Amino acid sequence: MKKSIGIRQHPVKSARPAKAPKDNLASESGRTAAGDAFSGLAMYVLRLHGLLAAAGDELARPAGQTSARWQVLAAIEDRPKTVAHIARILGLARQSVQRVADVLERDGLAEYEANPDHLRAKLLKLTATGHGALRSIQSKQRAWADALGAQIGEAKLRQAAAVLAEVFQKLQSNA
Repeated sequence: MKKSIGIRQHPVKSARPAKAPKDNLASESGRTAAGDAFSGLAMYVLRLHGLLAAAGDELARPAGQTSARWQVLAAIEDRPKTVAHIARILGLARQSVQRVADVLERDGLAEYEANPDHLRAKLLKLTATGHGALRSIQSKQRAWADALGAQIGEAKLRQAAAVLAEVFQKLQSNA
C-alpha cells in the first residue's frame, strides 16, 4: 500500500526529472533538452509581455494614454512614418496600428500629412500635444527602467538582451 501511494504521488511531487538530460535525447515532453529550454524561455517571454503591457499602461495612464498608443507615438518620435511602416517596426498588424493612429489623430496627438513617395499612404506625425504626452510618459519610464535595471544589474540585462536578439533573428530568418 505504501508503494502505491508513492507512485500515485510521484507526478504531484515532480512533473519533470530532477536534472535535465545530459544528452540531446528527447525528454518526457517529447522535446530535446534544448527544445525544453527554448519552450521555457518562450513561456517566460509571453508572460513577460503581459506584465510589460500592464506596466506600460500604468506608465502611460497619467498622460491619458495606453501602452498601445504610447508605442505608436514613440514610433513616430524621430520622423513621420506610414502606418504600414509603424506596423512593421512594432511587429503588429497594419489594421490594429491604423485604428490606434486614427484615435491619436482624433485626439490631436498626431496628424496625417501627404507622403511625397506614395499618393495613398499618408505619413503620421506627432503634434505638439503628442510630443508633450510622449515626453511625460518617457520621463516616468526612465525612472521605472532605472530602478528595475539597478535591481537586476546591467550585465545580466545585456546578456539577456543578446540572447533574445539571437532568438529574434533566428525566428525572423526561419519565418
